[in-house]
Amino acid sequence: MDSWERARLVLDGAHLSADRLAHLRPLTGGTYNTVEELLLTDGSRYVLKVAPDPSVPGMRHEKRLLVAEAEFYRAAAEAGVPAPRTLALGEEPAVAHLLMTACPGEPWDGSVTDAERAPLRTELGRQTARLHRITGPGFGYPSGALGPLAPDWRTAFGIMVEAVLDDVRDYRARLPRPVETVARTLRAGFPALDEVITPRLVHFDLWDGNILLDRPAGEEPRIGGLIDGERMFWGDPLADFVSLALLADIEQDTAFLAGYRDAGGRTDFDASARLRLALYRAYLYLIMLTEGVPRAFEADRWRWLEEAVAPELVAALDEIEDLAPRLGPVGP
Repeated sequence: MDSWERARLVLDGAHLSADRLAHLRPLTGGTYNTVEELLLTDGSRYVLKVAPDPSVPGMRHEKRLLVAEAEFYRAAAEAGVPAPRTLALGEEPAVAHLLMTACPGEPWDGSVTDAERAPLRTELGRQTARLHRITGPGFGYPSGALGPLAPDWRTAFGIMVEAVLDDVRDYRARLPRPVETVARTLRAGFPALDEVITPRLVHFDLWDGNILLDRPAGEEPRIGGLIDGERMFWGDPLADFVSLALLADIEQDTAFLAGYRDAGGRTDFDASARLRLALYRAYLYLIMLTEGVPRAFEADRWRWLEEAVAPELVAALDEIEDLAPRLGPVGP
C-alpha cells in the first residue's frame, strides 16, 4: 500500500477521522524507520513512524524498536518531560507502526545563539535528570530484542555488547582495532558496572537532532520535546551523557550539568564513573561504525565515521585500558 493508504488505515485504527487527512510529509533525519508528518483538516498534527520490512537487514538490538519508543514516551510523561504521546502502536511485523502526537519546534541546530544556548542546556539538564528518576522492572532493552530484561546491569550490558560485537563480525564492519581486541578491552571494564543497582530510564540518543526547540513569537526559545526514544533502555543514567555530548566531553557542558544537578541528578565523575562512561562511549561508537553496512551508507558518510568516530572509539578503549586495572573489582 502507498503512504496515504497506510496513514488512513492507521488513523482509522486510532479512532481518528481518516477522511480528514489533508497532507502527508516525509520527515528526514532517521536512517532506519520511515517517518511521516500527518496534517488533518482541523490543523492537528501527528507523526507516523513505520518500521522497515522484517526482511530488511539491521542490527540485533533494532528489533521491535517502536515498542521501546512507546515505552520511552510513557515514561517521559510520568517524568513530566515534553515528548510525543503515543496514540497507536501496531506490532504486526508486516506493518509495525507507531502513531504519536507531534511536538512543537524544530531540531536543535546552528541557529541557536550563544545567549540562547546556556539557558536551553540548563533546562535540558533539568529534564534529563527528571527522566533519570524513572525506574524500570529490570535492566536492558524493553523491546525484548536481546531477550528478557536482566536482573543486574553487568549482565544486561554484557548482552548488549556481545550483540553489537556479533553484528561487527557478521557485517565485517571496519574497526580501528581487531574486534577480539575490542571485546577483551570492554570486558575488562565490566566490574565497574556492578555499582549500578537501580535500572533507570536512559534515552541514549539525545543528540541535537532529537531535541526540538520551540520558538513562540515574542518569547525565548524553549525545549518543545525530546523525540526518537526508540534506542531507550533501562540502565545506568550516566549512559545518556554520551549522546548529550556526542564526540565531546560532557564535563565541559557546565550549563547542562548545572541544570542536571539542580533537578537532583548526580554528577560525580570519579574513576569508576569515567570508566563506565568510556564503556558507553565505546558501545555507541561501535553501533555507529557498524550500522552503516546494512544501511549502505554513502562514501561521504563513511569518511566522516572513519575520521571523526573511529578515533573516539580508540580514545574510549584507551581510557578503559588505563582505568580498569587501577580500579580492580568494584561493587555497590
